[in-house]
Amino acid sequence: MTETSPTPALARPPLARIEGSAGARRHFRYFDYMMAAFVTILLLSNLIGAAKQAVITLPIIGHWTYGAGVLFFPVSYILGDVLTEVYGYANARRCIWAGFFALLFMVVMAVVVVAATPDAGWALASDDYVVLGKHVTAPNQAAYQAVFGQTPRIVFASMAAFWAGEFVNSFVMAKMKIVTGGTKLWTRTVGSTVFGQAVDSALFYPLAFLGSAGWTTKGVLMISLTQWAIKVGWEVLLTPATYAIVGFLKRREGVDVYDTDTTFSPFAKATVA
Repeated sequence: MTETSPTPALARPPLARIEGSAGARRHFRYFDYMMAAFVTILLLSNLIGAAKQAVITLPIIGHWTYGAGVLFFPVSYILGDVLTEVYGYANARRCIWAGFFALLFMVVMAVVVVAATPDAGWALASDDYVVLGKHVTAPNQAAYQAVFGQTPRIVFASMAAFWAGEFVNSFVMAKMKIVTGGTKLWTRTVGSTVFGQAVDSALFYPLAFLGSAGWTTKGVLMISLTQWAIKVGWEVLLTPATYAIVGFLKRREGVDVYDTDTTFSPFAKATVA
C-alpha cells in the first residue's frame, strides 16, 4: 500500500494592495461593525466616563485624581488607528464625522432632557448613600443634573478636541504607512497617537478650564501633559491587541489600503465610480 503524504496547509493568499480612492468605494465586510464600535465607545466614554472624577492610590505619589473617561476613551483612538490602517483615511473620515454628529446629538438630547420639568415626586425622592464613609442624600433631579448636565464650555472643548485630534491621528497614520511601506505597524499606531493625543489634550484642557476658578495655567498644562502621557501609554500597552485586530480584519477583507491618491481634507468627499 502506498502511503500518501499529508496535504500541506494552504497558504493564505497575499493581500491585494489597493489605493485609497478604491478603498473609499469598496464594500467591506466588517467596516460597519467597526464604525459602530468606534461611535459607541466615543459616546459612552464621554457620557459615562466624563461625569466622574475617580481617585487611585499610587506608590510614592499617593492619592491621584483622574477623569474616569481616560480609562476607555483612548480605545476610540486605537479603533481610529485600525480603521485608517485597514480601511484607509477616507473611510476613517466617515467614522470621525459620524462620531462628531453623534456627540452633537447626545449633547442636544442631554440639554433638552435635563431641562425638562421633572415630576415633583420623582425629583424630590432620595436615598441614603455612603460615600467615603459619609452618609449623603442625593435628590433625583440634582443627581441627574450632576451626571448629565452639560457645561457649554466643556462640551465645545470636548468636541473641538475630538474632531481635530482624530483627524490628525488618521492623517499621521495614513502618511506613515506610505513612508514605512506598510511595515512596522507599531511605529504608526504609537506615532499617530503621540500627535493625535497631543492635539486633543492641547485643545481640550485649555479650552475647557484655562482661566476658570481653581485652575492655574500651570495646573492646566500639567494635567494636559499627564493625560497625554496616559493615553499614549494605553496605546503602547494595547499594541498587541491592535496587531491582532488589524491582522484579523486584513485577512478577512483581503486587501491592504494605501492612501497614495487620497485627498486628506476633512471636508472632502469620496469620488463614486
